[in-house]
Amino acid sequence: MRKGVLEYCILSIIKKGEVYPGDIMEEVKNAGLHLFEGTLYPLLNRLKNADILSYRWVESTEGPPRKYFSLTEKGAEFYALLESTWNELSASVDILTSKNSEQESDEVKDESASTDL
Repeated sequence: MRKGVLEYCILSIIKKGEVYPGDIMEEVKNAGLHLFEGTLYPLLNRLKNADILSYRWVESTEGPPRKYFSLTEKGAEFYALLESTWNELSASVDILTSKNSEQESDEVKDESASTDL
């Protein structure tokens, strides 16, 4: 998965509210995507260092304290930029793929019309 798309997906999850990395992994998995801890944790750390995310420690009854991440104000602005970029890209891909589908449909119609003669 491309870096910008992964960031957009992760930030979309975090945007909903404070979240634990294990929950991010689960949500990504439930969406049918593959994400490894070795990819997620460095990404979260990089976004934290860029002031896009903040975190707080929460004591756990089942082991060590857990980090819960949330978007900063700068993170919300960055998310809006990623969302805009994604929407533009998605719209462009939709246009291109629908044109291809229309062309294929027209070609099938042309072929069947010529065989009817």
